[in-house]
Amino acid sequence: MSHGFETLAIHAGQDPEARTGAVIPPIYQTSTYAQDAVGAPRQGYEYSRSGNPTRDALQECLAALEGGPVGLAFASGLAAEDTLLRTVCRPGDHVVIPDDAYGGTYRLFAKVAERWGLEYTPAKVSDPDAVRAAIRPGTTKIVWVETPTNPLLGIADIATLAGVAHDADALLVVDNTFASPYLQQPIAHGADVVVHSTTKYIGGHSDVVGGALIAADRSLGEELRYHQNAMGAVNGPFDAWLTLRGIKTLGVRMDRHCDNAERIAAYLDGHAKVGQVIYPGLPAHPGHEVAAKQMRRFGGMISFRAAGGEEHAVEICNRAKLFVLAESLGGVESLIEHPGRMTHASAAGSPLEVPGDLVRLSVGIETVDDLLADLEQALG
Repeated sequence: MSHGFETLAIHAGQDPEARTGAVIPPIYQTSTYAQDAVGAPRQGYEYSRSGNPTRDALQECLAALEGGPVGLAFASGLAAEDTLLRTVCRPGDHVVIPDDAYGGTYRLFAKVAERWGLEYTPAKVSDPDAVRAAIRPGTTKIVWVETPTNPLLGIADIATLAGVAHDADALLVVDNTFASPYLQQPIAHGADVVVHSTTKYIGGHSDVVGGALIAADRSLGEELRYHQNAMGAVNGPFDAWLTLRGIKTLGVRMDRHCDNAERIAAYLDGHAKVGQVIYPGLPAHPGHEVAAKQMRRFGGMISFRAAGGEEHAVEICNRAKLFVLAESLGGVESLIEHPGRMTHASAAGSPLEVPGDLVRLSVGIETVDDLLADLEQALG
């Protein structure tokens, strides 16, 4: 029997605890487990890096929400990315990455993986021909996609890029952090691996850091699971429990994020002190039709360019009050940031450098009229 998204978010991997009937999965705050005999761990549990019931509950839920057979939870989104790269790639291999991507992802490629011998080429992921041209036949192992991208909210056609990647015998990896599995399920469109920073919308309350991988193929998923244990970048049981708690309200939160973002994008569009609004839900966005095809709604992230240039963008960020000046995104509270000086500072001087006049909003679930009033005074 199949269930709807919200039902899976509340129940997948989260049956009442067998001994007491506790409705919420317990926090198994233990490092090790008593074994029934030498070589006979009870229910397969021997050490919490290798397996923990709280983390297993989260992993089962993540897999169900993304529609893959294997879900894996990590200490952070970057820990998940690093594990994926070192599982699939070898020194001398090549990856196509977005020319607009999270600064931490770019730093991982440019400052860490490149020293290990992994080469990469940035390409515009909204342009399948550009991605195809960036592929090195026989060497490219991964086409890495964000959709929407961070922070310029570009949209990649997942199904088309799956074909491009598979024609080159490469995997399509989709970072689904900005959309969340409620709004978009890349595996259904042909992706091989989905990446999340569960810190963001999945956790949803700015109180826990985590990451996830969901594999479309069980054998690849088990290989990733082996490396998860071998490399050890797992999340602790309390972090897994907090993330599970956040997941339960993901659907209702995302609907409110989208409601508020749509109102704010419409307000900013055409505002005299805003040069450009970048939001996939606006019909003028170049990726609007593709986003409408593969997303349930258009998300809670908005970027815009300040009409007064970079200093005006910084002033807007500094003047905001309800919009908290902070990095990260996807929590119930609204955040504002200057990507060029904050989350994407590591991309300065690179092909991924972001415009200096750019402001990024993570629109929360507060009363939208209060958020609009805050932006009005912040714009000056």
